[in-house]
Amino acid sequence: MISYNEIIKDFPMEIQLPMMKFMDQLRGEILNTVTKDDFRELKQVVSDLSHCVSDLSVSQLEIIEIQKRTETRVEELTQAQRKTEKRVDTLSLRMEELAEAQKRTETRVEELTQAQWKTEKRVDTLSLRMEELAEAQKRTETRVEELVEAQRKTEKRVDTLSDTQEELAEAQKRTETRVEELAEAQKRTETRVEELAEAQKRTENILQGVIKRQDKMSKEIGGLSNTVGYMLENEAIRYLPDILQKEKGIHIRVIDRRFIVYPNGKDDEINIYAEGIQDGEKIFIIGESKAQMGKKDVSRFEKLLARVSKHLSSEVWPLFITHSAHPDVETYAKNRIPGLSIYKSYDLKPMNGK
Repeated sequence: MISYNEIIKDFPMEIQLPMMKFMDQLRGEILNTVTKDDFRELKQVVSDLSHCVSDLSVSQLEIIEIQKRTETRVEELTQAQRKTEKRVDTLSLRMEELAEAQKRTETRVEELTQAQWKTEKRVDTLSLRMEELAEAQKRTETRVEELVEAQRKTEKRVDTLSDTQEELAEAQKRTETRVEELAEAQKRTETRVEELAEAQKRTENILQGVIKRQDKMSKEIGGLSNTVGYMLENEAIRYLPDILQKEKGIHIRVIDRRFIVYPNGKDDEINIYAEGIQDGEKIFIIGESKAQMGKKDVSRFEKLLARVSKHLSSEVWPLFITHSAHPDVETYAKNRIPGLSIYKSYDLKPMNGK
């Protein structure tokens, strides 16, 4: 037979102690009751007593008294038996309820185990978050300290600005006074400006006359410049054939002033254009003339030579005629235009002395 201790150990820890107390109490009560075997023995005793009474001729009154007490005791035992059976039935029902409670407890324990596992995970997450919050709090405290320091500096600056504000208020008063003085001066200035406007009108009238005379003079100077340029070109066209024949061995067949028209409709005016023969080969001579040779003139002539050479599909022989040129400009020109010959106006003279 299984002891109740072995049955109770399968229950949850929290109900094992109450169950042990309950079973001990029940056992005590059962021990104090009459068992069925006792009852049968008692009936046997009663039977034996009856025989003994008959045999011993016990007085009927005593037997009756004993019988009454026996019947009373039997009745009490019967009632006790009924109570015991009821309590055993109650205990059986309670045991079934406890078994069901045990199942529910085990289910609940499993749920609590899962909940505990989830709680531990949340606690771990919260621990990590708390550490992050602690770090953030440290940074916040540091920032707050910085803000407190900045606030102190700001208060100092505000105090300084307050002092400055008072100074500005005083300065504003002085400024207003000065503005009044300037307003008076402005009135005087406006009067003076009106006088200057009248003088300006008179000046403009005079200037218009000067401009007209300047324009006339510019046209005259331009005409004079063109005349000088044409004279220089004419001298070059007149004397260059002999000079080139003597110095370069070039026989000039054509020399003049002309326009070269390109296929795209654009054109270039060539101050000095010449065709000649040198060592049995035809060459083209392109010349430019300026009263005073400058670097800008050299740059324009360099671009002109490139266009003409491409149009003629031939190398050209460049030359420049001028009254004067700075040595630096001559060096610049010869570096920019390889093979350039430079002739001064005084170089243009007959080679035979005529």
